[in-house]
Amino acid sequence: MIPLGTYNNPTRRRPYLTYGLMLINVLVFLWETSLPPAELSQAFYQLSIVPCQFIHSFAPAQVVDFFRGMFLHADFWHLIGNMVFLWIFATNVEDFFGRRWFLILYFAGGLVAALVHTILYHYVCLPLIGASGAISAVLGAYIVLYPGTRVRVGFPFFRFFMLPLTLPAYLVLGLWFIIQVFNGTAALNSTSGGVAFFAHIGGFVFGLALAFFYTMVRGAPETTIYPD
Repeated sequence: MIPLGTYNNPTRRRPYLTYGLMLINVLVFLWETSLPPAELSQAFYQLSIVPCQFIHSFAPAQVVDFFRGMFLHADFWHLIGNMVFLWIFATNVEDFFGRRWFLILYFAGGLVAALVHTILYHYVCLPLIGASGAISAVLGAYIVLYPGTRVRVGFPFFRFFMLPLTLPAYLVLGLWFIIQVFNGTAALNSTSGGVAFFAHIGGFVFGLALAFFYTMVRGAPETTIYPD
């Protein structure tokens, strides 16, 4: 399931932080492409959190690795996949929260996501990289703030074809979350690399909780379920 855009949910102001985060991720990836494979692999280990090292030889300086790793990506498709989700869902979330709270949501969500992964996979000696944990926090906030917004999605089938559908955000993101839980549970005892499903789960739950309590204090945005 690939999100393609949303209907009738314009922002009131330009989402400069979303633009900035996307730009930084792209620039860091361009820097990655300039490195030979051996140096790139070394950079991943030096600049991001490695669960087994963090658990068994913690040093305060390692905390920054949680945040640096959010801007590193394994390959082009890893980057593009994350940036698509960020572009589609972060603009409205930034618009609602404002810049200060959006940054708190993004980076605190990314930190929580990385901690959940690190605790569960404390025996894995592979670097945790990618923006998906922080973006998952944005998705968790979105499902609270804009559950009825119509989302255009594509369902790939027969490898080269895509079935376009329009579904409410609560269904799209709810299904996405269920997939993360299912896949994460299936891979819980894995020692190999791959998708950090529990980082996604941790980030999503954090974003959902933050948005819920924020709206309890300051009120929710105006939301509408648009008919098909």
